Amino acid sequence: MYDTYDLGGTPANEPCAQLGHTEDFSRINRLEVECYRAAITARFGPPPEGCTLVVLTNRHDFGTYYTLGLKVWQVARNEAVDAYVAEVEDGLGSWIEAGFTAPVRYDDGHSATAPRSLDEVVLGAMMTTRPGTDGSFPVADFEVLHGNLAAAFPQIAAEAKARLEQVPA
Repeated sequence: MYDTYDLGGTPANEPCAQLGHTEDFSRINRLEVECYRAAITARFGPPPEGCTLVVLTNRHDFGTYYTLGLKVWQVARNEAVDAYVAEVEDGLGSWIEAGFTAPVRYDDGHSATAPRSLDEVVLGAMMTTRPGTDGSFPVADFEVLHGNLAAAFPQIAAEAKARLEQVPA
């Protein structure tokens, strides 16, 4: 048996794709959920053994939409799992809490413009939270965000490092 916590499709105070209104809803909704998974990982780290971040399917009269969930196996409940649940169960309020910019911009509330890929969003967050040339982080939280993203997305971390090496000092 397991418990599932629905964390939402995006941070609570951010605009998101609307079922029945947003053009290309399914693709954009899935992108937002994957970016939200990355943002949760950046802010709180990867889930400990005994729980995992999953995509939840929600059926509605107007169609299907997806949200991010935290699945917790009851037999694996321990202090680390309970602490992680306590940290993530309210989700995030905004993308910036994880060093992210929104993966999609909504100019009129319905049309999604400039949707970016998950890799582009994560790369942007890694560049935003990167250390200075002396190795220190300008904001203390950036070290946590950057470290969690680098561990979860090593290929994107390598790309961010390569880009930084190309920038003149």
